[in-house]
Amino acid sequence: MSVFRIDRTSPLPADEVWRLLTDWPAHADQVPLTRISVVTPGPTRTGTVFVARTGLGRAGFDDPMEVVHWQPPSAGVPGRCRLEKRGRAITGWAEIHVREAAGATLVRWEEELRIGPLPRPLHPLTARAGRVVFGRVVDRLLRG
Repeated sequence: MSVFRIDRTSPLPADEVWRLLTDWPAHADQVPLTRISVVTPGPTRTGTVFVARTGLGRAGFDDPMEVVHWQPPSAGVPGRCRLEKRGRAITGWAEIHVREAAGATLVRWEEELRIGPLPRPLHPLTARAGRVVFGRVVDRLLRG
């Protein structure tokens, strides 16, 4: 299991940061060879399912995810979204935390990433790669 955390600060209001970070198809614009399809119709909520497909043609893999906790930020209440990754190749979870503090919005992205039968000695490398890749995604999404 590879666990990592990304912390960022944004000058944008919490509701705007939340909107940017939970625009699931926009995540795919930041990850090469990936597209995201939202399976559940309607606005995101607990129970929403989406699938990230990474690869070229039939050579690739699906990363299905389900929103298991959905609490958008509101006046004085931080936002929290938890995703469960339920694929054959990738499992684990991710949490997005958004809260206002001192005229800025604080973001914390935490993730436990398990990639197939990857051996335990490679978990630190996976965590490092996750921090780099998802850190870049968060940074780009926050730019709008």
